[in-house]
Amino acid sequence: MPQDISLSDIMDLIGKELGVSDWITVTQQTIDRFAEATSDFQFIHTDPVRAAAETPFGGTIAHGFLSLSLLSAMNYNCLPKIREQTMGINYGFEKVRFVAPVKSGARVRGRFTMADARFRGAGMLMITYDVTVEIEGERKPALTATWQTIIQFDPKDRPANV
Repeated sequence: MPQDISLSDIMDLIGKELGVSDWITVTQQTIDRFAEATSDFQFIHTDPVRAAAETPFGGTIAHGFLSLSLLSAMNYNCLPKIREQTMGINYGFEKVRFVAPVKSGARVRGRFTMADARFRGAGMLMITYDVTVEIEGERKPALTATWQTIIQFDPKDRPANV
């Protein structure tokens, strides 16, 4: 379970690995549900027989955006909770690279390093994470990303030293 930290602890965490999530199994059912939600039914994701016959993957693979979307669950699973936080917002990505395919049935996990943190305005903190989504038993990761989030908090809770 992730520990709780204070806003006053944030600057000391820049450059440090903050957490590694539990493994998540990417099942064919998960892939099919993602295909349904996004209307992306390309056979490499949804047709195990054809994908095994016509691709070098030996079967279906997860959508890259599915692997990317798992970052939210991974974040909640392993990153410290900021006590003063009232809301978190996904601000976006500076960079995303899909390095290796995630085969149906594979397990993935996220590894998070805090790259930067900047207070913005009276009640917001932008945190930038360098993230790697690892595939169990594989040398290459599924993806690497630079992810930005915004933490909102009551301005009265802003540390005096920043």
